[in-house]
Amino acid sequence: MKSEAAPRAYGIGHAVRRVEDERLLRGQGRYTADVELAGQLHAVLVRSPHPHAKIMSIDGGAARASSGVVAVLTAAEYRADGLGGMPAMVPPQAARGKVPSWLPPYLPLADGRVRFVGDAVALVVAETRAQALDAAERVAVEYAPLAALVETARCGEPGAPAVHAERQDNVCFVHEAGDESAVEAAFARAAHVVSHRLLISRLTANAMEPRSCVASFEPATGRYTIYSPVQNGFIIRGFLAEIFHQPEERFRVIVGEVGGSFGTKGGLYPEPVLALWASRRIGRPVKWVAERSDSLLADYHARDNVSDAALALDADGRFIGLRVHNTVNLGAYVSMSGMNPAISNIGSLAGVYRTPAAHVRVTAVFSHTAPTAPYRGAGRPEAAYVIERIVDIAARKLGISPVELRRRNTIPSDAFPYKTALTFTYDCGDFAGNLRIGLKNADYDGFEARRKAAAARGKLRGFGISTTVERAVIVGATEYAEIRIDAQGRAEVLIGTTDQGQGHKTIFAQLLNDRLGIPIEHVSVAEGDTASTPIGAGTGGSSVSTRGSAAIVRAADKIIAKGKRVASRLLEAAESDLEFKQGQFSVAGTDRSVSLPDVAKALYDPAFTADIEPGFFESGAWRGDVFNFPNGCHVCELEIDPETGAVRLDRYIVVDDVGTVLNPLLLEGQIQGGIAQGAGQALFEEIVSDPRSGQLLTGSFMDYVMPRADHFCEIEMESNSVPTKTNPLGVKGAGEAGTVGALPAVANAINDALAPLGIVHFEMPATPERLWRAIRATGR
Repeated sequence: MKSEAAPRAYGIGHAVRRVEDERLLRGQGRYTADVELAGQLHAVLVRSPHPHAKIMSIDGGAARASSGVVAVLTAAEYRADGLGGMPAMVPPQAARGKVPSWLPPYLPLADGRVRFVGDAVALVVAETRAQALDAAERVAVEYAPLAALVETARCGEPGAPAVHAERQDNVCFVHEAGDESAVEAAFARAAHVVSHRLLISRLTANAMEPRSCVASFEPATGRYTIYSPVQNGFIIRGFLAEIFHQPEERFRVIVGEVGGSFGTKGGLYPEPVLALWASRRIGRPVKWVAERSDSLLADYHARDNVSDAALALDADGRFIGLRVHNTVNLGAYVSMSGMNPAISNIGSLAGVYRTPAAHVRVTAVFSHTAPTAPYRGAGRPEAAYVIERIVDIAARKLGISPVELRRRNTIPSDAFPYKTALTFTYDCGDFAGNLRIGLKNADYDGFEARRKAAAARGKLRGFGISTTVERAVIVGATEYAEIRIDAQGRAEVLIGTTDQGQGHKTIFAQLLNDRLGIPIEHVSVAEGDTASTPIGAGTGGSSVSTRGSAAIVRAADKIIAKGKRVASRLLEAAESDLEFKQGQFSVAGTDRSVSLPDVAKALYDPAFTADIEPGFFESGAWRGDVFNFPNGCHVCELEIDPETGAVRLDRYIVVDDVGTVLNPLLLEGQIQGGIAQGAGQALFEEIVSDPRSGQLLTGSFMDYVMPRADHFCEIEMESNSVPTKTNPLGVKGAGEAGTVGALPAVANAINDALAPLGIVHFEMPATPERLWRAIRATGR
């Protein structure tokens, strides 16, 4: 028996176009806002206009009397129903820190006091969204305004307003890493010490799809169902069960299409809790959809650090010590994953350098601003920015080129595995090679000529480098995958991941094509439903390419093993004599073979499966217990017009090591998207609150500047891959690498352009107005 081999042109390593795109571009995606349930009501939140105030009274009488209104709910009803507060995950590092972490009470509706502009105080539920919006304006809330604190640098100052009475100093926790005594000794003997305060601005993700949810409670079964674009439905399910004091199996989280997340949708927000609660009280489904104004006010923000960094060098320009104190603004409350960016990735401060001693202190503080949470990179871009900026500042102080200073201190390729002075041990990489290739591709030797030519045209030209490394994979989380092959040899993959635009369906189909020889058009992927798989790790921390792929590989190996048992009967050959390749089970050394569809057909034949378990489906699980370390070199060349302050990116070069490249086309898209977000922070983006009134000044896209396509130049990419041995495919995470490298590269290029004017450091964002004022202030 012989069958034609399945085509194998789309396996791992091929630049396959995303199979998802045609359906999405035709408007056939189903987002949460598209979900319509029978009897569905609509919810709107009443939010605080004050950053800090006592709630003297809430009068919902006029709202309840409005047309179509079903309920007006406040913290009083929430407390009466006995529900729990919002959860927060406390990393083990925080518990071991110098000051133990303290979590303030955080109810979905403010109870007695509001602590940031946008803090929710009441939920209005009505038959239509228009009716809910109208009624929300009729909720009368009397506030007694209090002093507010919104500036990160002031949060620990004596006499600053306290966000929570239990912590008058506004400190949530203090965490330390590294060897403080070794660092002090290094600084004492240093020939040069360079220090600087670096401000890392507050951002918000601004995903194309705003947050939303549709919640339903079934009284007959006691089951709760929530549709929402979240990154990990399993974690959300667990926390909902905790809040509602119910068994976890009563909750189902369904994630449809997700129009971007970048970490912002990774945690549990008040709105899904409130919608489920309202559905249970009223007995009908409840839908809530954010407007963009809601998003800018109440989406969890990100970054917002003050970093005091100091680098000690010997007489030869070798790094001998690094000292960093980060003040990290958590906002008014601790969000579900709010502690993670402050702590989990401070190891990235070691960078790609052979610094023998390092010490980092993190002071996490409260303020009267929206809570913060992970955003693409979750601490890695911040760390990369600090180390790469202090290296550039040191190079200028010592009169050494930034390139040469990096060359002297970069970890050589023969030094791996390399234990840094902080928390990471890099298993593999070619950091020096990344720099060498990046400089060659960027024509570094010709830059000074280009700078002179730009000066002749009245422009300031800058050349910025970043050589960065980050940690990928959230360790300890288990991913599950199941492969189901039908009688025709078509496959369905059920997996616990969620897709926010990364192209999972394409990658997973490529994996099955690569491992099982199944054409990608014969593979379907189901993810994002907690009822489909027993466990799942969702998406986050650049983990899917490692953890999800490994789970699928394990399931595929079991498929092959079962297939060999069946093929041995069909071919009348010993199982040990069979080999599997490109979808064919063959007797080694012969032309006798059967295809995977032949085997699948036999497994669904009752006559054939009399003494063998019928059906062709297997599962696999993978727990990521080991980190991997994506790394690379970014080079940005740009020009500043001193007459307008406008910045024009002229060239952008990337050399990246993400291990085995699963799909170069999708990798390029991930890197480019990450660069846009890193450059966006360096050039434009910033959440701004008035320091006197505490009012949000960037409440719309008229004020919060988003980068556009025409702000960017062509991005040139090259892979310098060193596969890791920490997972079956040798992959390293790629989702956040672009942002990690871009923020410092663009910032360094801006500062290089301004250096001839005597400007030592220019804080982000480098908007045209701020640049214009800084250039004017130099008098040149």
